[in-house]
Amino acid sequence: MFRRVDEAGAVLRLEFEGEAVLAREGDSVAAALLAAGARAFRDTAISASPRGPYCMMGVCFECLVEIDGIANRQACMVPAADGMKIRRQRGAREAA
Repeated sequence: MFRRVDEAGAVLRLEFEGEAVLAREGDSVAAALLAAGARAFRDTAISASPRGPYCMMGVCFECLVEIDGIANRQACMVPAADGMKIRRQRGAREAA
């Protein structure tokens, strides 16, 4: 469903749920994960329903993930960086 229209930019290596993901310089974390085939980025707090990016502009908060141990990060708003470790956000998280 999602594919890149431009392959320019340096290749970055991320990790999502322990699996290697290739990204391009300039990708957001959400764009990189979607291009790699990921669909569910988090589970809801009450029913554990899977959720993924919806608006891709920081409005809906459906793309919340844990990045390098920090929860509640909007994947669509964070630029991908080489070596990032990303995990699905499962349920509610405490406010820091």
